Amino acid sequence: QVQLVESGGGLVQAGGSLRLSCAASGRTGSNFVMAWFRQAPGKEREFVAQIRWSGDSTYYGDSMKGRFTISRDNAKNAMYLQMNNLKPEDTAVYYCAAKYSLWLPVTGYNYWGQGTQVTVSS
Repeated sequence: QVQLVESGGGLVQAGGSLRLSCAASGRTGSNFVMAWFRQAPGKEREFVAQIRWSGDSTYYGDSMKGRFTISRDNAKNAMYLQMNNLKPEDTAVYYCAAKYSLWLPVTGYNYWGQGTQVTVSS
């Protein structure tokens, strides 16, 4: 069993930056994958990025490349999302997720945090 807790959301002006954190507790391991998703009002949940618990593999959604960076700190059992040059369309609830499953496709996540709100003002 895995528990995930996000933090770091808030209100930021367009062009600003935020760093989200996800604290994980429970079993991890070599096939453990963690990810960020987001959901804007009235829209479906959208994949942001994922990272392996072991190794250096990362994978990003097309609209996130270049502005968002996913990283992890195994010693702290934590994952991060550095978001730069934020735009109003990045406004959403951001969720931390995890799975013990295949790297691709970016589905099959069965552990979820409660979400953290990110609001970008124009």
